[in-house]
Amino acid sequence: MKQLINDEGEVRELTEEDLAQFKPAAEVLPASLMAKLSRGGRPVSDNPKVSTTIRFDAEVLNAFKATGRGWQTRMNNALKEWLATHPQ
Repeated sequence: MKQLINDEGEVRELTEEDLAQFKPAAEVLPASLMAKLSRGGRPVSDNPKVSTTIRFDAEVLNAFKATGRGWQTRMNNALKEWLATHPQ
């Protein structure tokens, strides 16, 4: 098999023959490492969010979306503030 790395340490472009020799990670890595890698995902939250469907006026939704990434969190925080000032 042709070397994958040249004298400068650069990896050459892989060929179909190279790809045909690849094996799934589970076949070549230790089971202990595979177990750690397969856990994946986010840690479970102590206070998970609940998915729901709600209807807002377009102007309200657009105003929050216009603030960029994190607009849903900001909307959630605004609703929490309202709850704090309006006891049930």
